Amino acid sequence: MTAAKDSSGSSRRPQPTKPKAGQESVWDYPRPPRVEPRSERIIVRLGGEVVADTTDAVRALETSHPPVYYLPLDAFPSGVLVPAPGTSICEYKGEAHYFDVMAGGIVAYRAGWTYPEPALGFEMLSTRVALYPGRMESCTVNGQQVSFQEGDFYGGWVTAQIVGPFKGGPGTAGW
Repeated sequence: MTAAKDSSGSSRRPQPTKPKAGQESVWDYPRPPRVEPRSERIIVRLGGEVVADTTDAVRALETSHPPVYYLPLDAFPSGVLVPAPGTSICEYKGEAHYFDVMAGGIVAYRAGWTYPEPALGFEMLSTRVALYPGRMESCTVNGQQVSFQEGDFYGGWVTAQIVGPFKGGPGTAGW
């Protein structure tokens, strides 16, 4: 779906997809975002290996974005997460630090991030890692294959339970 343009050529908020029973619209998520514990089984694979398997996830919900799942550091086998250079800033969560994810002879560069000292309200992220699902071999939520949020910055996990449209693709920067 493409957002309409106003008379100045700027993108306006798109028309949200109406959720069906059992679905959530990302346009009902808050801004600033909130984080919530989840008990779905999350399995992530890279290089033919399971790099995380947990039922102790936290997801971040923010208007126009698919959820981002944060997995406990101890869900990853030793050596899978390798600190990578550089940081970025989230206006809400604080300073993110990155990881390369390595398994089965594959290296996914800067494919994970964490907030070791998150901002107030996001403390439960301090011992967790989020992954870009598009850089993994597969990510599943309760057995359902995840697709990834468009763009090269956001790390949203898209399942059949989530409807958009989603920020991240071309023409969505103004949302």
